Amino acid sequence: MLGLRTTIYKVGDITKAKKWYTKAFGVQPYFDKPYYVGFNIGGYELGLQPEENPTMDKVESVVSYWGVKKIQETYDRLIEIGATENEKPYNAGGELMTATVKDPFGNVIGLIYNPYFKLKE
Repeated sequence: MLGLRTTIYKVGDITKAKKWYTKAFGVQPYFDKPYYVGFNIGGYELGLQPEENPTMDKVESVVSYWGVKKIQETYDRLIEIGATENEKPYNAGGELMTATVKDPFGNVIGLIYNPYFKLKE
């Protein structure tokens, strides 16, 4: 195993989702086709795929947590641009903080401030 490479969110409207994720993450997609939109987020891929049967009722079986420096500020900004509250920022132990929001398409986006985790090269 080489480590996590890609997180994919299924969306009902890939054009609207591309615009929202561009604003939410502050980067333009590096790959942009009707069947897949890919963003490079700090060396990891965030992918968008169109849903065959769009639904807002998504299962929360796996949550990807995106690293942030200021969790409350990031959480508040995502809510301001159209995400909905799922789990407010909370202390998970020591300095570790986590939170989750739902994007406008029903997907859970995890946020984490984790000063203990360091990327291996």
